[in-house]
Amino acid sequence: MPVRITRALSALTLAAVGGTMLAPGAVPDAHAAPAAAGKALNVAASKRGAPYQWGAIGPHRFDCSGLTLYSYKRAGKKLPRTAQAQYNKTRRVGRSERRKGDLVFFHGRGGVYHVGIYAGKNKIWHSPKSGSWVKLDRIWTGSVSYGRVR
Repeated sequence: MPVRITRALSALTLAAVGGTMLAPGAVPDAHAAPAAAGKALNVAASKRGAPYQWGAIGPHRFDCSGLTLYSYKRAGKKLPRTAQAQYNKTRRVGRSERRKGDLVFFHGRGGVYHVGIYAGKNKIWHSPKSGSWVKLDRIWTGSVSYGRVR
């Protein structure tokens, strides 16, 4: 088979199974979200405007950890119920290693008090508090850490 046809078939095969093909010497985007993280991020974004309700896990109302639990569940991953338990379950990543879809944990004196899904450009999708709704916000403090769902 000629080389050109072989390359075209390889590209079509990769596209059919969801892969990518890089030019020689190219490197993949290090900050691209893995499939589950990208899907969870899209699910969270699709819930924009859903009202906050303490203890709610969706599909129409959420608290902070309910939104992350719901989003990752729809992406095929299991998370525990609370922000602190989600923090304990995820793998820590540094700020420079964070990717879209990673969880962002907010820390106070009593431990983790809030969680959102990293959307890139220092923003998160989250369900912040009573009287609010699911929305995209800038990260407002430096007292955060990042966790990657396994």
